[in-house]
Amino acid sequence: MSPEIAWLILRATGQTLHMVAVAAAVGSLVGVPLGVFLATSGKEELFAAPMTNRILGAIVNATRSTPFIILVVAIIPFTRLVAGTSIGTNAAIVPLTIATIPFVARLVESAIREVDPGLIETARAMGASPLQVVWKVLLAEARPGITLALTLTVVSLIGYSAMVGAVGGGGLGDLGIRYGYQRFMPDVMLAVVVVLIVLVQAIQSIGDRLARHFDKRIRPR
Repeated sequence: MSPEIAWLILRATGQTLHMVAVAAAVGSLVGVPLGVFLATSGKEELFAAPMTNRILGAIVNATRSTPFIILVVAIIPFTRLVAGTSIGTNAAIVPLTIATIPFVARLVESAIREVDPGLIETARAMGASPLQVVWKVLLAEARPGITLALTLTVVSLIGYSAMVGAVGGGGLGDLGIRYGYQRFMPDVMLAVVVVLIVLVQAIQSIGDRLARHFDKRIRPR
């Protein structure tokens, strides 16, 4: 492999990491609170708002059910409004972030709902406010599940970032299409696949270790 190709792969890897990092950070900042709200705003729950819960749930479901590549194309006007262009790495971050928010929200909601309801009742009986219950009970107990949820999100984003290469989004997917496919360079395509696999394996390993660290349950030896 020539130094020029090696440099292209290195640059594309940096672009992919940039897209994934920004989309994961922004998506999590919105998605985690949204997931907590969805898990605590049903009838007779901490922040009871059934109507709002149903409306937000419907929006989340609609966004999640839209195939990502269709979402990318459908929101091109919005992407241009936010990023000033519809192609390139910065433009790709917009649909990646929008796809991340409902994904994170549902995973976090699921992790929150797995917390023992008895702990919530105990905390409320001791006079804890709803916000204290969320912070000191729900989020604390759900940390392993939330960590795995965010890990899955980042892994999925790596795959999505490769898909935006099909519409000029930059990164490893764009490199694989332009050089590996269109220019018939199988070595470049192989290198792109290997880098993607390494990234996924590394992130999954880190996420699994963090989840085990946060899991305080006693395990049989």
